[in-house]
Amino acid sequence: MKILALLPLLFGLCAAHAQSKHDPASRFPAYQGLVMCGYQGWFRAQGDGSGQGWVHYGTQGRLDATHIHLDLWPDVSEYAQTYATGLTNTDGSVARVFSSWDASTTDLHFKWMQQYGIDGVFMQRFFYATRTEESRRESRVILGNALKSSQNHGRAIAVMYDLSGIKASGEDCASIIQDWKELVDDLKITSQGTNQTYLYDHGKPLVTIWGLGFPDRAYNIHRIGVDKLIDFLKHDPQYGGCAVMLGVPTHFRELNTDCLPDPYLHELIAAADIVMPWMVGRFSPLQNQQMARYATEVKADIAWCDARQLEYAPCVYPGFSWFNLSKTEFGGGNPLDQIPRLQGKFYWSQICAAKASGAKMLYVAMFDEMDEGTAIFKCTSRPPPGARFVSYEGVPADHYLWLTGQAGKMLRDEIPLTTNIPARTMAENK
Repeated sequence: MKILALLPLLFGLCAAHAQSKHDPASRFPAYQGLVMCGYQGWFRAQGDGSGQGWVHYGTQGRLDATHIHLDLWPDVSEYAQTYATGLTNTDGSVARVFSSWDASTTDLHFKWMQQYGIDGVFMQRFFYATRTEESRRESRVILGNALKSSQNHGRAIAVMYDLSGIKASGEDCASIIQDWKELVDDLKITSQGTNQTYLYDHGKPLVTIWGLGFPDRAYNIHRIGVDKLIDFLKHDPQYGGCAVMLGVPTHFRELNTDCLPDPYLHELIAAADIVMPWMVGRFSPLQNQQMARYATEVKADIAWCDARQLEYAPCVYPGFSWFNLSKTEFGGGNPLDQIPRLQGKFYWSQICAAKASGAKMLYVAMFDEMDEGTAIFKCTSRPPPGARFVSYEGVPADHYLWLTGQAGKMLRDEIPLTTNIPARTMAENK
């Protein structure tokens, strides 16, 4: 009788244990103390096996001087697989590029993260990738490669859903919910056992939803079910139990300037755990007192979040250029090198300002974004002639990877806070 009496309790305990599909722990249990980068992984090349052609490299199925889509040119000297383009280097050789579709590409990128001490990346998952079963399956290829590479090189990985592309009517976040279920069930993204590298925050898998409150988006945040998505991620008995970070405009507190004047955004933020405001393009070294303004924003943001028991991840970026992309896609002509890097001084000044203002974590935009000129991975100062590119201004190709690793050390007080870019040792220059 005593055994029978205990059976309901035992079954109840087993059921409770089986509810969550996530592992209870990760090698990365919290975002605090980490420098995480955004990772696009969207570059495709003709002949890479994806069947997509020159995605994010060129337009109209071509990659030559008149169909360039990107403002930075990658240094491909270390890639196992590269692809010939229609451009020629200054020495007469054919200019080549990598493809994000190749597992060897992803693994090299994570190897660099490990080599330079970069903690990990948020893998971008755009809404269009979640629309159909086929698109979800296809988009899992690179994410699956990244998961393996994160384990091979001991780097953190997390998913960032970008709402860009949701249509003004007829679409909502239901497909994102389905996608997360498939990532958990099929990719086992949060259940890798002792080699769990998915980023947790306060013991919960961290999922980011980016693109709330921006006035240039077609969708209405009241009507696309963001509240249901957040509730699902936080409270679903099997797939929930997650921490949620929201990507919002720089002026989310005041609900003005680059942000919709909609108090509903604050309601959504209140339901989340971490706020990450998008700072790219909002500050420039060409204007006076920009770092003082950046520091003022970060301090006020942190105070606002502290009052609401929210965490805060300031965004930093090395520079910005949107010349070729704006010319080919929108027929415009944004200035080349619109926000110059100044050989890393602009990037480092943001990192220092964020740290001095009380930041406990950083979001770097971006690891591999060559289209908008914000990449920190290895790019060249000698791009192919014939088209206009931003160069790395003569600094080593790994300069921004190294600076990002130094940012992590400074964030964790492993090196002192200094407004001057640290000097590299001879060993670090190898």
